[in-house]
Amino acid sequence: MTIASARRVENAVTRHLIDAGDHYIGPVKAGQTIRIVDVDGNEAADTLFFNAHDPAERYSCMDTLREQGQVYLTTGSELRSNLNNVMLTIPADTVGRHDTLGGACASESNTVRYDLEKRHMHSCRDNWMLAIANHPEYGIDKRDIAHNINFFMNVPVTADGELYFDDGISGSGKYVEMVAAMDVVVLISNCPQLNNPCSGFNPTPLEVLVWD
Repeated sequence: MTIASARRVENAVTRHLIDAGDHYIGPVKAGQTIRIVDVDGNEAADTLFFNAHDPAERYSCMDTLREQGQVYLTTGSELRSNLNNVMLTIPADTVGRHDTLGGACASESNTVRYDLEKRHMHSCRDNWMLAIANHPEYGIDKRDIAHNINFFMNVPVTADGELYFDDGISGSGKYVEMVAAMDVVVLISNCPQLNNPCSGFNPTPLEVLVWD
């Protein structure tokens, strides 16, 4: 369900543009609101959340989907941790559906999905590894990288239970907004994948805003 936010951009306490194919890592305190914006449309934001005080507690696809009883995220969804604690809630979403099952691109998946010669293409997993290596202050290790959310990405589930990657359903300026229920660290890869129709075969910028 799509619901627009009443929050004004000029009141945000932080505002960061994630260039095409780049990454972002940063804290969001309990009670703060984070908005991820699909600046030009048809992009994919491969996103992970961690408890800021214990990265071993992190976003869990399984707990989230079990508790909400559906495979997509939108307004009203609660993002739960592997300890089944609510990490964030979604009060506003102008897209209406976000993928939780498609996973993130990596050298291995690039090889399987596309071609052996695509193995060395830059990937979301590369972005995450670079971000945590450059920011050891968050205490996140590669063993903490688990299943992610693909905000703005369109991965339909067929009647037979199969997945396929389809054209994106987002658009320029559309966004998803979340309120943190605990202190979290957000880790975002602005997907660099050139072979995925979900990003229109042309990665573009994302924007992250945070309000108190």
